[in-house]
Amino acid sequence: MPDPSLLSLFVLHILCPLTMASAARTASRAFLRSTPTSSFRPAVRSTRFAISANGLRTSSRRGYASEAGPEKSGSSAGLWAVAIGALGAGGAYFYLKGDDSSKAQAQAKGPFVPAQADYQKVYDAIAQRLADETDYDDGSYGPVLVRLAWHASGTYDKETGTGGSNGATMRFAPESDHGANAGLKAARDFLEPIKAQFPWISYSDLWTLGGACAIQELSGPTIPWRPGREDRDVSACTPDGRLPDAAKDQRHVRDIFSRMGFDDREMVALIGAHALGRCHTDRSGYDGPWNFSPTVFTNEFFRLLVEEKWNQKKWNGPTQFTDKSTGTLMMLPTDMALIKDKNFKKHVERYAKDSDAFFKEFSDVFVKLLELGVPFKTDERFVFKTSDSE
Repeated sequence: MPDPSLLSLFVLHILCPLTMASAARTASRAFLRSTPTSSFRPAVRSTRFAISANGLRTSSRRGYASEAGPEKSGSSAGLWAVAIGALGAGGAYFYLKGDDSSKAQAQAKGPFVPAQADYQKVYDAIAQRLADETDYDDGSYGPVLVRLAWHASGTYDKETGTGGSNGATMRFAPESDHGANAGLKAARDFLEPIKAQFPWISYSDLWTLGGACAIQELSGPTIPWRPGREDRDVSACTPDGRLPDAAKDQRHVRDIFSRMGFDDREMVALIGAHALGRCHTDRSGYDGPWNFSPTVFTNEFFRLLVEEKWNQKKWNGPTQFTDKSTGTLMMLPTDMALIKDKNFKKHVERYAKDSDAFFKEFSDVFVKLLELGVPFKTDERFVFKTSDSE
């Protein structure tokens, strides 16, 4: 015969449906201890809940079937059946509703707010993908990631406050189809698996973080980075013509870069991104790398620009220049403009002689480029560990 005190506890559970889940668990344990058979003892959690739910349904059916028959005087069978049903209801309620206090605690924590460690994981995933995916150009997607970050940010107009990295509007046509952005689908597609792995990061932050990661992973300077960019829709796309046209001269360079808010020194430093990558005839129309190590960030672009003799290339493509020594390297008209203009040239010569100065000043201005027009809520920037850091 079951303990009458247990029956009282079960009746209270019926009369008080909002009883704490802990009481239900206590009743369950007490019931199992008082039962002489082990048939009710679950081997796993899911079995326990299945039995409780079945008990609830069985109890309900028996109640309706026995209403017409007289109940034996002094028998506790009916009350015991109700108690079993209550136990089942308590188990089902707890299973379906869960621990309300735990839910409340989780809700009290608020939405997920990524910290530096979370962004380091994104950085690490990009770096790992760069190491794994080498079937591109000279063996690295790094240079095209830098170009993506550069072009996504370089549309900023300080007068109107439009453009810049905040928005990642190159996701949409017509901006994705602008001539200056030809070939950047490769970079955007490269980062899609990272976006899928970390869906909480905006495309705007992901693209700029990808550029910072690529520079660091390709032996370049440290690029402090901060989050806070938000993606925007197609209505925020910028008009064509905001990015540099490689066929133009120094006046064009100044017009484009001053619109963003850069001075002569910063303009030269930013163009130093040509330390990485190469041009393609099926994209820009130009062809070739700027130096012999297009996947290593160095000051060679400036050294070669100053020390090498450059001749106009004889071919059917647009005007570009090739080195006299090997005929395998390339310079654009806008590159040559840097040594034709005396104010630009002094910075070219300085960077050619002093790699440390170039690294420091490039880092500063690249950070500035990535942040143009972004309404950040924090001044804190993160410095990420590279894949070869201990």
